[in-house]
Amino acid sequence: MEIKPPHLRLQHPSRPHCPKRPIALALVAFIASITVPARAADGVFQLGTVEVNGQRPDTSDGVEATLSQEKIAEDQHDTVGKAIAVLPGVSLSHNSRNEDTVYLRGFDSRQVPMFVDGVPLYVPYDGYVDFGRFTTFDLSEIRVAGAGASLLYGPNTLGGAINLVTRKPVRAFEGDMRLGVGSGSEKMGALNLGIQQGTWYAQLGLSYLDADGFPLPKGFKDYKAKPTDTGSQRENAYRTDQRLSFKIGLTPNATDEYALGYVNQDGEKGNPVYTGQSTSGIRYWQWPYWDKDSLYFISSTRINENNMLKARVYHDTYKNSILAFSDASYSTQLNNTSFPSAYNDSSTGASLELANYAVANHELHLAVHLKEDEHEDSNPSSPTKNYRDVTTSLAAEDSIALIKNWRLRVGLSHDKRDAKKVYYWPTGSTSATNGLLELTRLLGDHGSEAYAIASHKTRFPTIKDRYSAGLGSALPNPDLKPEVANHLELGIQGSPWTGGKGQADVFYSRITDLMQNVYVAAPTGTCGVGSNLCAQAQNVGRARNTGLELSLDQVLASQWTWTGAYTYLARRNLSDSSVQLTDTPRHRLYTALTWAPSDAWELRTTLEAEQGRKVAVAASGKTAYRDLGGFGIVGVKATWKPRKDMALDFGVNNLGDKWYELSDGFPLPGRTWFVRGSYRF
Repeated sequence: MEIKPPHLRLQHPSRPHCPKRPIALALVAFIASITVPARAADGVFQLGTVEVNGQRPDTSDGVEATLSQEKIAEDQHDTVGKAIAVLPGVSLSHNSRNEDTVYLRGFDSRQVPMFVDGVPLYVPYDGYVDFGRFTTFDLSEIRVAGAGASLLYGPNTLGGAINLVTRKPVRAFEGDMRLGVGSGSEKMGALNLGIQQGTWYAQLGLSYLDADGFPLPKGFKDYKAKPTDTGSQRENAYRTDQRLSFKIGLTPNATDEYALGYVNQDGEKGNPVYTGQSTSGIRYWQWPYWDKDSLYFISSTRINENNMLKARVYHDTYKNSILAFSDASYSTQLNNTSFPSAYNDSSTGASLELANYAVANHELHLAVHLKEDEHEDSNPSSPTKNYRDVTTSLAAEDSIALIKNWRLRVGLSHDKRDAKKVYYWPTGSTSATNGLLELTRLLGDHGSEAYAIASHKTRFPTIKDRYSAGLGSALPNPDLKPEVANHLELGIQGSPWTGGKGQADVFYSRITDLMQNVYVAAPTGTCGVGSNLCAQAQNVGRARNTGLELSLDQVLASQWTWTGAYTYLARRNLSDSSVQLTDTPRHRLYTALTWAPSDAWELRTTLEAEQGRKVAVAASGKTAYRDLGGFGIVGVKATWKPRKDMALDFGVNNLGDKWYELSDGFPLPGRTWFVRGSYRF
């Protein structure tokens, strides 16, 4: 399922200390004693992918964009959020909880769930994922699909799906190790080891990422009446993320494979204080732990000549805690009905997928999913609240080879969610049906193709959507229905000319039954002293997302390569223009130019630019909006390779020390530097 670091936790002076198990120290000591032989390559864990190939061996992955480990490492992107932000259609946001959130064509991470090896990873309570907590060191690739995301992923892929695919060794003994330092007292280390013995294999990953904070940009100002960030470093911006992953697999023959994996991820972080001009939304928070444990089993078995059975079984636990303080000294902790807050969530699930090839020119997949989500919300001054949801799904997807160079993919699924246990409020259930059509035309013999997609996708309301009282300001709604999106997409991809590989898409999404707050009558005092109104989430919203995506990888000359990705996105709230759609830019560009003057040296410069981002601003009793200024951030990196299996990277990000934000009052790092060394064997 997912992959995480060791327990090499360093205590920072301002951080609450949580003792951790010393497992990583023993593992690192053992690994250090191993003598490493020749260089090896990384492999992709194909059992972890979710796809219907449909007799297309000479084509690309179609609507699913793939970001390889080599590409991720090239830009030193340590977290999943930063890594996928280079793809067209993807944009990153950063919220007041110090979380990296990802948007795909305007859909947030509740509507575009994340998976690891096809196993759902979202948090049961609210459906969100902090993309800044998941590191990339032990991934083989990241796959991102939009409107054409396979229904075999299961429920809730309203806007698409993101799948983190782990590694599988391809040589008898292989691996890599990385060490680095950077601004903000940043320290990182990662080690991956793989053993491949023909009928069995094993993969181990360890990583550690730690920083005390980050430098503030030139010209930065903290606008609060009592500023907290008056120095050169961002206060309360520390982080530690450690991950350990282990997988062992059996391959008894050429067609069958069985893999058991365990993942442990431990995190802790500060929550930098708001620095904008609003007088609301000022929090003094710290997260002493943000931990995930996952155990999963994935298998693929050939039943006979025409049938393959794939199974996934998993159990995932998620725990976090928030401590709130009275001021920026972090010396007086708040103790009330909201804080300290502790979440204890778990997910247990299974899926079976049958692939049938009995009918000529057809690849038919049938899948069933079962998932149980449990959430526990505890606080010393409040009763413990327990919730349990059970979600089921039946899906069918068929890829059909039509006449020469044409193929059709057809999918249909039906999902159901039942609230089995709820604190105080009534239980309930809801269901949804999803559909998918994709028509593809191969263009010649060079792997290019044109495609058209039409899909109908849904997302169930989360436990928080239905039952949160908004800290006393809202009324729960157990009867919320799923959100619905109808998508149309036209695209072309492939090699338009020598040395080039590109893609162009236009897309249209119409979203109905969006969950938005409306004010309803309630007994006086329910949502505040003297008030007879409460905010309540209801399926009243309608919206439209339209846009254009362009990407190109181009070899310019024997020593030069260029990469570019551009996205135009227009979002509109069709039901209430006063409620604006926020946190995505209208224009976004990522581009990189690489020069390799020799085998030993490589120089790379990147530009990340955007314009047209609107964000919400906390105000007294209402929500206001602010248009953030556009920006362009330049990064430079030099790589020295004294040997083919060794590299030393020196780089600077935000070279111009630009003050920029992705949300109001939360500045991102100014000019930062890094030095990284890597060795592959």
